[in-house]
Amino acid sequence: MSNTTKRQAVGALGEKLAAGFLRKRGYHIIETNYRCPAGEIDIIARQGETLVFIEVRTKSSQEFGSPEESITSAKKARLRALAAHYGQTHDNLPSQRIDVVSVELDKKGRVSRIEIIENAVGGT
Repeated sequence: MSNTTKRQAVGALGEKLAAGFLRKRGYHIIETNYRCPAGEIDIIARQGETLVFIEVRTKSSQEFGSPEESITSAKKARLRALAAHYGQTHDNLPSQRIDVVSVELDKKGRVSRIEIIENAVGGT
């Protein structure tokens, strides 16, 4: 399995785990893998009256830091652009925020940590 294929598989698993984690915490998943010209949003959900754009970061090694540490300022800007694009193409949206779900997997692919960071990217 190539590194790209492995990374994609880890990412897909992380998104699936994150969706279940969010549902258990009362989030209503509206859409996954929303694509537009600006890129892709992993999960769009509602939490109460708030529309939440969720970036899922999954890592199977601490070699290059924690999942949330991989969110660069360029990635934050792209997430804000994605949220803005979604807002321009959908009517009557409630207040919004961007959260990050960090998923860490052990060597056997099991969750060793999963955590949500609310409003991790300001400016929506």
